[in-house]
Amino acid sequence: GLPVLSPLAGTFYCAPEPGAKPFVEIGARVEKGQQVGIVEVMKLMNNIKAPENGVIKTIRVRNEETVGMGQILMTMDPLP
Repeated sequence: GLPVLSPLAGTFYCAPEPGAKPFVEIGARVEKGQQVGIVEVMKLMNNIKAPENGVIKTIRVRNEETVGMGQILMTMDPLP
């Protein structure tokens, strides 16, 4: 599938705030530019957006997990 990468090293969040519904789940249809997660770096929240229209295939990191720059956060199957 098409990878969704972390642009920076930091902490990954799957939802906008603790206890909130995740931005996406496996099987969710997303549009290009739709927010699918957050990576926090030194209290700055960086929105992670879908690179293409598609369906989320895998989510490779857990909420509040430390991620590296360029790490694959999730994969998606592109749609036309």
